[in-house]
Amino acid sequence: MVEQDQTDLDQTNVEETLAVPVASLRPSLEAILMVADEPLDQVALASAVGYPVDEVSAALAALAEEYTQQGRGFELRNVAGGWRFYTRDEFAPVVEGFVLDGQQARLTQAALETLAVVAYKQPVSRARVSAIRGVNVDGVMRTLLTRGLVEEAGHDGEHGATLYRTTGYFLERIGVTSLDELPELAPYLPDMDDLEDDLVAFAGGIEE
Repeated sequence: MVEQDQTDLDQTNVEETLAVPVASLRPSLEAILMVADEPLDQVALASAVGYPVDEVSAALAALAEEYTQQGRGFELRNVAGGWRFYTRDEFAPVVEGFVLDGQQARLTQAALETLAVVAYKQPVSRARVSAIRGVNVDGVMRTLLTRGLVEEAGHDGEHGATLYRTTGYFLERIGVTSLDELPELAPYLPDMDDLEDDLVAFAGGIEE
């Protein structure tokens, strides 16, 4: 009985801390899920959109069913307790072709700088990379992940943030066999002038 009372109290506390709804539920959920890098559970989504958890759960299930019935190129899945958008399996060849074509395009200066920070500070979180560069790097990191130049490397034990490192493909593209062959640049970070000069010298293989 005591445990049940505590559970009810916890649920009440969660609902009391929810923000006042300022937008329609389904569009709000779609907007948040569209920019989410990791699956989000119902409680996190409820806190973000300002609706009760049970209403959010029902809306998520309804959206998932709606996308399936409409034959969209993506689907909303609940995987390991979290919701996230995924490409529908039958459209995988189209996405694969797009990604491979994108790998032939040149990286932007922002992408090269971000890649260099990951290379010298790995494993490193997005927040740390952003702090070093002084700008938000979420979009650039997604590009580097798509290109296969960086990958997830576990989580920070203190804050739980996702950590990133460079891949074997990154080493192949810049023409080295190990990270030990990178220029001695780490002591100078976050001096981005030095970073850019040395990066241009060894990143030509990625741009070609």
